[in-house]
Amino acid sequence: MTPLSPADQLFLWLEKRQQPMHVAGLMLFSFPEGAGPKYVTELAESLRAYQLPEGRYGKRLVNRMGRYYWQNDDYFDLEHHFRHEALPKPGRIRELLSRVSSEHSNLMDRERPLWEFHLIEGVRGRRFAVYSKVHHSMMDGVAAMKTCMKFLSYDPTEMNRPPIWAMPRPKREQKLITPKELVSGFAGLVDGAGKQLGTVPKIAKEFAKTFRRARKESAHVSIFQAPDCLLNEPITGSRRFAAQSYPMVRIRAIAKAFNCTVNDAVLAICGSALRDYLIMQHALPDKPLVAMVPMSLRRDDSDDGNQIAMILVNLGTHIADPALRMQEIKASVKDSKDRYKTMTPEEVLNYTALTMAPAGFKMITGLMSGWQPFNVIISNVPGPRKPMYWNGARLDGMYPVSLPMDRIALNITLLSYDQNLEFGLTACRRTLPSMQRLLDFIENGIHELEVAADIR
Repeated sequence: MTPLSPADQLFLWLEKRQQPMHVAGLMLFSFPEGAGPKYVTELAESLRAYQLPEGRYGKRLVNRMGRYYWQNDDYFDLEHHFRHEALPKPGRIRELLSRVSSEHSNLMDRERPLWEFHLIEGVRGRRFAVYSKVHHSMMDGVAAMKTCMKFLSYDPTEMNRPPIWAMPRPKREQKLITPKELVSGFAGLVDGAGKQLGTVPKIAKEFAKTFRRARKESAHVSIFQAPDCLLNEPITGSRRFAAQSYPMVRIRAIAKAFNCTVNDAVLAICGSALRDYLIMQHALPDKPLVAMVPMSLRRDDSDDGNQIAMILVNLGTHIADPALRMQEIKASVKDSKDRYKTMTPEEVLNYTALTMAPAGFKMITGLMSGWQPFNVIISNVPGPRKPMYWNGARLDGMYPVSLPMDRIALNITLLSYDQNLEFGLTACRRTLPSMQRLLDFIENGIHELEVAADIR
């Protein structure tokens, strides 16, 4: 058995019916040249031949003395995890996104390995799709991207690549736990927690300084600044997913014009879109929205578990001028990054834990409902820079499908692929009406920044 890290276990503790804690990816493929009408059916049959899963794809959760472990599933059933489905006619992207929204609303069975792979045919224009879903306790967004890149190929002529659950895994995953280690597991967990708590006094000083500065400087954001708004109502388990691709050349031109990073430009675009959406709903707060932005700490080639920190960013939604809003966002991001530059990776994780602990307590217990640590999650995951293929089928687009949380009804996750930036918006279906309009507002946000920077 392999123990889960505290960060991985957190996603299990947070999960409830209205708050599923899985992430997914939607991949859209074009048929290979010369493929016949039964291509997807034949592909499904070939995938069913891979009955033996690798790594965590063959492990299920067990709970021992209050701690979760991964254990081999001796009754693994591929039919539960691999689904071959077809869209209803006319097979538009609208039907595909509706299908993904429905599947993403369902909790995963903890008695089985926590993943699903949906092969979807019937997409208009000689295309098919893959919706691949894993529990966040298995891997974070960067790890999921690394897994997808191993599953795909840059070579359009390469065939017979195994599916994602059968890809060979690193040897380090085979670490076993002895009976003696199992008995001492709980004690080790407590001891580890004690060592982590030993760093709190130093981090608490930084936390207090952040709170004091946040009262005087708009760029310096604390967990006590986010206004209450429509995005922060209680959620249900029903999801709505919307996706769109935007040319990366437009985003890079904006970043160059404003002398900022691509991520700064993305946050400014999202800030504009959220401002327009909330104005449409007559629900724009007077104070600026605060985004929680995950930041990867992964420095190795591993593709499991969670190695992420968080920063809080002022989105400047109270500012009508897009250029001034961009300056507010740039200053806010720089302030957070400068703070982390003075810390070791361990201190960054502990600072993140201290910052996010009240939010986690609120999500687990439902208490402190009048306080909002942040309004929205915006995550940017780097992806492949060249076209990729799966057994000859060209990958036309890959869209992240992430997780809203209670009183954080919208998650915006982006992924760079080839020459595009792929936006995936996942929201509570009931809480955010007409959420798909955000795609129009994102286009408007790009355009207004282009106009402000005089980009022709």
